[in-house]
Amino acid sequence: MQPSSVPRLFCFGLGFSPLAFVDLVGPEGWRIAGTTRGAEKAAALRAKGIETFLFDRGRPLDDATAALAGTTHLLTAVPPDAEGDPVLDHHGGDIAALMPGLRWVGYLSTTGVYGDHDGAWVDETTPLQPTGRRQKQRAAAEDAWLALWREHGVPVHLFRLAGIYGPGRSAFDAVRSGTARRIDKPGQVFSRIHVEDIAAVLRASVEKPDSGAAYNLCDDNPVAGHEVTAFACELLGVEPPPLVPFEQAELSPMAASFYADNKKVRNDRIKSDLGVTLKYPDYRQALRDILKQEGGQ
Repeated sequence: MQPSSVPRLFCFGLGFSPLAFVDLVGPEGWRIAGTTRGAEKAAALRAKGIETFLFDRGRPLDDATAALAGTTHLLTAVPPDAEGDPVLDHHGGDIAALMPGLRWVGYLSTTGVYGDHDGAWVDETTPLQPTGRRQKQRAAAEDAWLALWREHGVPVHLFRLAGIYGPGRSAFDAVRSGTARRIDKPGQVFSRIHVEDIAAVLRASVEKPDSGAAYNLCDDNPVAGHEVTAFACELLGVEPPPLVPFEQAELSPMAASFYADNKKVRNDRIKSDLGVTLKYPDYRQALRDILKQEGGQ
């Protein structure tokens, strides 16, 4: 391939999920660039061959035109704040100016935008009714990114992620650190998604872009969080923490907010529209594999 034809991925927020996508496309020869908030992490990413820039709400890109030049694919995982979406607020115009060379844009959102459905199923056609402050900010950010598509033709795709886990970020970590809790709120379920499956869905979307589309990223088995913790303890060969009724758990406001919404999330669209077969449709095999990757206990 000529240098000009090599895809260039720019990630706003080189965190857990974007780096899994980088690990997938980097070996294919893609040029990789992106942002982080701290100089120390920026240096570590540059050492891995990633062109890295500092960015935050209070620190826009120093030279956005130069930083974004040649970008063919853009992924953003920067969360909105009380003022809006920092990426769009600072660089929405710069991103629009990349057209027509920009082929694909992915915005990592959350299934929290659906709000509470009393344990019923939701899919991408379900009207958004976010309940909490952070979820409302996410829904507003989705609208703002879609406006960039409608007004400037930027090929935006929304990816609504359930609870993200993977090596170094799973139930094992809480069990090992002694911070795991098993909260019992009857009927409450959560959906989750392994980071490798997130990367696979993003890759499939790149191959089959559909501007304006939204996709739910979750596995096939929404279950109560305490079941996942109990299985992690079983694999580690340790006694699970006691089951505590939700009303007696004395959770922090942040922790309690996760129990405010209850829904089961459908993932049919990533299968039917993108042809994705989940590597981890259930948390059990995923946790077994994570334990092997981490070298056992």
